[in-house]
Amino acid sequence: MALDPAAETAKLIDALGVEALNRSAEYTIGNHWLILWGFLVSALMTLVIVRWGILDKIWAKMEKRGWAFKTICVCAFFAFISAILLLPWEIYADWWREKSYDQTSQPLSDYISQAAIGLALSTILFGVFFLGVYALIRKMGRFWWLWSGAFTAFVLTFMLLLSPIAIEPLFNEYTPLPEGEVRTALEAMADEADIPHDRIFMYDGSRQSNVFTANVSGVFGSARIAISDVALDKASLDEVKAVTGHEIGHYVEGHIWTRLIMLVVVIMAVFYCVDKTFPWFARKFGSSAKISDPTGVAVLIFVVGLFLQLTQPLSNAVSRMGERDADNYSLRTVNLPDALAGALIKTADYRYPRPSALQEILFYTHPSVEWRVRNAMEWKANNPPTETK
Repeated sequence: MALDPAAETAKLIDALGVEALNRSAEYTIGNHWLILWGFLVSALMTLVIVRWGILDKIWAKMEKRGWAFKTICVCAFFAFISAILLLPWEIYADWWREKSYDQTSQPLSDYISQAAIGLALSTILFGVFFLGVYALIRKMGRFWWLWSGAFTAFVLTFMLLLSPIAIEPLFNEYTPLPEGEVRTALEAMADEADIPHDRIFMYDGSRQSNVFTANVSGVFGSARIAISDVALDKASLDEVKAVTGHEIGHYVEGHIWTRLIMLVVVIMAVFYCVDKTFPWFARKFGSSAKISDPTGVAVLIFVVGLFLQLTQPLSNAVSRMGERDADNYSLRTVNLPDALAGALIKTADYRYPRPSALQEILFYTHPSVEWRVRNAMEWKANNPPTETK
């Protein structure tokens, strides 16, 4: 009897049960609402910083210092104070809510300690980056947004290179896969894709999240595939192979470069829109700063965040294309459609598998689990699977 991909997909998703599907829908829709509430919280924080004149006072106290020193200090202080003001919201959105849906087992103390590390890094990096942006605004005049986009491309590439080496290890431990059947299988897959064995790692993702996941990060010599210990603990060998095949697809196809190029184009467009609308937003927040004034960085960041959010459907569309491509790479090269479908079903508790078309367009960085499972079942119907026992 021929396989019916639609019926098989419905069977796999329905097997999760009504209660689990309802909980997944509630969690996912709640995440969408968090975007709106986060925007409002950000607006309130911006209003507080502007109306209290915090950045103006800091600038005034450094009157005798050079422009570059004052700029980096004001921008770094903004990054610091905004993170402190937003901390209660971040704890609720990123820890308490995740805890309540069993998406994390991380103690609050560990969450805060890691947030402190992130705060130290972001304060320094934010100050340095926006020193560059404000210098370009001063030097390049009306075309500052174009030059700032190019500057952003350079910074992002550098950060992508640096992240696996110096940043990610601050939050997780990355180690070679232990000896055994998993390592043997994945090394064979790496050989077929001409990926060095030392480019595949496992990491203690369970420290922050109970989510079944893996990822590709880095560029050039720092590029690597990392599989969370959650995936290794919860998955069969075939599922690990199917998921790793997906990540190898990202690696081989160079999706990180596609996303980088798209992001730079988006940033240029966002900076252009900011250039045209900054005076209006500054007036609404009660700021007298011009776009070239570092003391207006709070307004600048709010407007950048607003326009970035408006471009999210485009970014999501590009991301979904890459995820489909990576799924198909796994199916072509590993040919374990049942295992890939099984691994995808494990992600349904934090990403509702049956969103509406509008939900998927607006909010989903990955195709729906329903689409991805059906894609795997259609592949299975047309290609004999090689699942191992």
